[in-house]
Parts: sequence; structure tokens; C-alpha cells
Amino acid sequence: MTVNGQNFDFALLQKEPVLTSLVQQLGLNPERVAIELNGELINRSQYATTTVSDRDAIEIIHYVGGG
Repeated sequence: MTVNGQNFDFALLQKEPVLTSLVQQLGLNPERVAIELNGELINRSQYATTTVSDRDAIEIIHYVGGG
């Protein structure tokens, strides 16, 4: 699996291989990210039910507030 172009150890997610688990494993807030899975933008309401595999390519954009 690749996340933002980098290899990611899929074994870290095997217990619960869904996007929400990936986001939490990366230490990100699921309310502040946009995720593209294999070229398709995933709706935030589907993160908890969208499963991932070791062959997936995932891009995550993390929104950061500022002033």
C-alpha cells in the first residue's frame, strides 16, 4: 500500500482495514482530511466503511487552519 507516494505497512491495519483506522494510525483528525483511494475521492461519511488493501494507492490531504 502507498500513502502519499510512500510505502505504508498494511500489517498495521489488518485488524481493522478501513480508512478511519489509517487516518488514526497516521495521527490525523478524520474531520480535517480529504482522501483519494485509487484515484477516487472518498466521501468523509464513508471513511469508516471503506476497506483498504495492500494494493491500494491512497492520497491524503490534511487541512491546517491558520491566520
